[in-house]
Amino acid sequence: MKTDLLQTPITYLKGVGPNRAQALQSELGITTYNDLLHFFPNRYIDKTRYYKISELERNSAEVQLIGKIVHIKTVEQKRGSRLVARFVDDTGEMELVWFRGHKWIREQLQLNVPYVIFGRTNWFNGLFSMPHPEMELLAAHEQGMRIHMQPIYPSTEKLSNKGITNRVLSNMVQQLFSETGGVYGETLSKDLLDDLKLVSRSEALFNIHFPKDQKKLAKAQFRLKLEELFFVQLQLIAKKLLRKKKIKGLPFEHVGEHFNTFYRDFLPFELTGAQQRVIKEIRADLGSNAQMNRLLQGDVGSGKTIVALMSMLLAIDNGYQSCLMAPTEILANQHFNSLKEVLGDMKINIALLTGSVRKSDRKGIHEALEDGSLHILVGTHAVLEQKVRFKNLGLAIIDEQHRFGVAQRSKLWKKNDIPPHILVMTATPIPRTLAMSLYGDLDISVIDELPPGRKPVKTVHRYDTNRLKVFRFLKDEIKKGRQVYVVYPLIQESQALDYKDLMDGYESISREFPLPDYRISIVHGQMKSEDKDYEMARFVKGETQIMVATTVIEVGVNVPNATVMIIESAERFGLSQLHQLRGRVGRGGEQSYCILMTGHKLSADARTRIETMTRTQDGFEIAEVDLKLRGPGDLMGTQQSGLLNLKIADIVRDNEILKTARYYALRVLQEDPDLVLEKNIPIRHTYAELLRHKNIWNYIS
Repeated sequence: MKTDLLQTPITYLKGVGPNRAQALQSELGITTYNDLLHFFPNRYIDKTRYYKISELERNSAEVQLIGKIVHIKTVEQKRGSRLVARFVDDTGEMELVWFRGHKWIREQLQLNVPYVIFGRTNWFNGLFSMPHPEMELLAAHEQGMRIHMQPIYPSTEKLSNKGITNRVLSNMVQQLFSETGGVYGETLSKDLLDDLKLVSRSEALFNIHFPKDQKKLAKAQFRLKLEELFFVQLQLIAKKLLRKKKIKGLPFEHVGEHFNTFYRDFLPFELTGAQQRVIKEIRADLGSNAQMNRLLQGDVGSGKTIVALMSMLLAIDNGYQSCLMAPTEILANQHFNSLKEVLGDMKINIALLTGSVRKSDRKGIHEALEDGSLHILVGTHAVLEQKVRFKNLGLAIIDEQHRFGVAQRSKLWKKNDIPPHILVMTATPIPRTLAMSLYGDLDISVIDELPPGRKPVKTVHRYDTNRLKVFRFLKDEIKKGRQVYVVYPLIQESQALDYKDLMDGYESISREFPLPDYRISIVHGQMKSEDKDYEMARFVKGETQIMVATTVIEVGVNVPNATVMIIESAERFGLSQLHQLRGRVGRGGEQSYCILMTGHKLSADARTRIETMTRTQDGFEIAEVDLKLRGPGDLMGTQQSGLLNLKIADIVRDNEILKTARYYALRVLQEDPDLVLEKNIPIRHTYAELLRHKNIWNYIS
């Protein structure tokens, strides 16, 4: 099958024409034969069996029967009338009913001729009936393409209004197979087909549209899902191997005085096994002569900052500078202060660069960077400005990387002739399946244990009716000298509503916790940033005991004395947000608590989220549940939702197929990195074609 025939505009397919082509393009993005061929059904109606009337169950199922119409009548009813036909087979009788289109239907129906009917049955007054059945004369049914399992295609209201029904779509696909001969070029090597016992591509494409039975459908789905995920993984791995081969890294050849002194004299606590393992992985990368590109995942409070600092000390020992970039000023300030505190009186020059830094101070920072006397720069987007030049940037660390765009990150790479080593950190646990797809071209390290002495946060669910008991508990905690967060949801569409919720909550808390015994801070999105910072600072210093806020505190506020997090209307938050918010408490030595407040009416998803939060503290388990509930696009935020625009595979449900695809993609590239072996020609052609049409999603990085 020539691939160029598949690039034919869909207008030329018999039965389509300009108007339908326009509708297919605007509603479904179908512009060529190839698009239609890869427009897969999203479910199937099983027509592999013909029932007898005597076999019907009272379960409102969709069934298919063969029989004859022996009588037709019109029955008057309160509003209008209905058309009723008596339908019989050799085991019994039932009624077929139409509530509209009588005249046209009556003209079409033939008495005493065998029909195949299909539809949903009802049981009423001792008789089965089927409203508005699909009908086809048995003779025509037997001549048609034998679709036993009827494909149901994704559609839209506009298409239905234009008469492009499911049957019309199915007929178009039949026409496509007839015009192209149904033979399509192979995309995978014979080795792969044999190893995985895959059906051919032509067979898979036919059986995804017109499966004879469940078994054939399952084989077609497996083949096409594996192929799709294989090429996504092939691109990610090829990119990673190419970078390791092409981009020479700065060699950090030795572990020197700064690293050793810090490890021996300044380390505030013993490293966990997970931290030691991750530092070893980073050291191996830094000494390998290739550029490091590593993702470091670890829950809130797992000790990523110490790992980052020790990596930066390795850079200093080898004569290089480092920078640590954070998405917000609060977070950058926090990193800067905690690094200064941990480094104590070590002779290391560290500076902070954010939008708020005064012009006069910036000049000094710029000079110290350029003459190499500044070892570590901590900052926000301000670090990316053109004026900021390093003498020799060796390591760039990016915190919460999904908040930085690709273009912003590439500016960092250009701060040096040889690109610096890259360490990307995130406290948003990314399920393994998603990490393999989104970050498949990065090496991944995980810190999966909390430092010793950290007590798990006790998480409970309370209904609004228990509010007075919750307030009593807060008073007891405040009496012990502790502090409390009360967080209200933020719903983008309605700032007015959010503000009202927050102010109502603030008023009821002010009544319950009056001055002068209690002092309350309030922070929300409509405040000026200096007012926000002022309120935050009061809470951090312990001048207020209660912080009432919207989710602006989700990232980066560190108040070890805060031991209670109350999340109002917890059912309105996503799982990852709930988990991030809970991470704001439990940072000191005291037992901390997270109280999820909800109304009594909860959806099934909301119940799952609340139950998950009260059951586990494991960020990765929470992320897996979140992925199942929300799907991959949502999980990574809207700016990345297009990334997983897969045609047939689903990285949550097809987790095992994804692992298999990755294993084989890696095996193929290790044996034949440039895909030049004869057996890999189909893979090379397909890969080149996909890159040319930009059909492989250039995920991230």
